Amino acid sequence: MTTIGSASLSSPAHAGAGPAKLPAELRTFLRRFVARAFSSYRPELHYMRGPGPAWRAKHLGRQN
Repeated sequence: MTTIGSASLSSPAHAGAGPAKLPAELRTFLRRFVARAFSSYRPELHYMRGPGPAWRAKHLGRQN
């Protein structure tokens, strides 16, 4: 699950910029949204789940 935040457009810092800055902010928001919402990176596919069969064959033979 991804959380996306954005700054308020009605803050006093943006009051002097006027409506000309709105398309740039909208473009930035949409670019970030698409990048995060449709990212192909899925970390759960890369997590190591423990030793595999080759490790078991090598190490379990020594314990017996």
